[in-house]
Amino acid sequence: MNLALAVAILAIAGYFGGGLARRIRLPRVTGYLVVGMVLSPSLLGVIPRELIDNQLSIITDVALGIIAYLIGGSLEMKTLRGLKKSIFSITFSQAFATWAIVTLTLVFLFPAVTDQSSTSYLAFAIILGAVSMATAPATTLAIVHEYRAKGPLTTVLLNVVALDDALAIIGYAIAMIIARVLHPDIGAVSWASAFTAPVAEVLGSAALGAVLGFWLVNLSRVVKARQTLLVVVFGSIMLAIGLSKLLGLSALLANMALGFTVANLRGTRQLFGVINDVEDLTFTIFFTFAGCHLDLAVLQMGWILAMVIVASRCTGKYLGTWIGAVVARAPSILRKYLGLCLLPKAGVTVGLILLIRDYPGFEATKSLVVNGILASVIINELLAPPLMKYALFKSGEARTD
Repeated sequence: MNLALAVAILAIAGYFGGGLARRIRLPRVTGYLVVGMVLSPSLLGVIPRELIDNQLSIITDVALGIIAYLIGGSLEMKTLRGLKKSIFSITFSQAFATWAIVTLTLVFLFPAVTDQSSTSYLAFAIILGAVSMATAPATTLAIVHEYRAKGPLTTVLLNVVALDDALAIIGYAIAMIIARVLHPDIGAVSWASAFTAPVAEVLGSAALGAVLGFWLVNLSRVVKARQTLLVVVFGSIMLAIGLSKLLGLSALLANMALGFTVANLRGTRQLFGVINDVEDLTFTIFFTFAGCHLDLAVLQMGWILAMVIVASRCTGKYLGTWIGAVVARAPSILRKYLGLCLLPKAGVTVGLILLIRDYPGFEATKSLVVNGILASVIINELLAPPLMKYALFKSGEARTD
């Protein structure tokens, strides 16, 4: 197996998997994921583990960069003005409700599955609660575009998702501070650096994206051909990814800021239209590749923890969304269905939880935590897309043609 052949298999197999899913009235994303699982080293072994862990990882970087750019592009100020109260109320309510419910649930679970001290499992419960706040922008955008959903719920959904991942990154940094205070063996750090590092990452990422956004808008004024415009936009997205990695910033936040800046400058909607030309290709390869990360050993080791995380996170997302919508006096359609649209989780959650492997001590607990989160992502990505489809159709914002 080589890189080119692997990408070809992901694209073609994903295409047929998505088509089969549509035939049985499921979102294409579910079909992509299932096909990827079948191709994974744990089942048929068509795609080797070394390719998945190394050369093919660029697929994740490129796809999440494009998706973050499109999500940022949905944050238009003229739309936000009418929905600002609902967006911020729901975003903060669902995020912190999820953090609290997942943490409290796991505090009672951990004594049954680990022999570590109470401060140890409390520290890890807080970390797991923080990373559970994140919502997968890739799954959300794929389903919204597949059913061409449009309306108040969809608008609020895209805005909440865009803000949600930023909150999760900041929440993770705070959780690590609390965890280190509770148990210094997880990794000593000064209070000053613990607080300034996440703030600097968020502000630096936003600044980088804004600068690239102004640059892209000005450059687009001299680019006339649509095909050439795609080259310029894609190059800017990749520049945001590359510079973020070089500077230790968040590529996800940088591309969101890039899209936000472009969207709020006049006469620049064509800079998003050209990305639609490669959207289906991006989603097909990315989600099929995501399914290839299935590891049956992970499912066997962490399935109990995974089920608890999935159940408590879904409860937090739905309940928190309902509370935030009630407080903001949002329309009933948001109270009923928005919570179901915020259930997907994937890349940001996995990326954050894998960071704890860099900290010393508690190897058994860390292994359980990482495996539990990975297993919960697999379960969640199979359950969440059909629920999101249901919510979009019940709200009347998805198209049936």
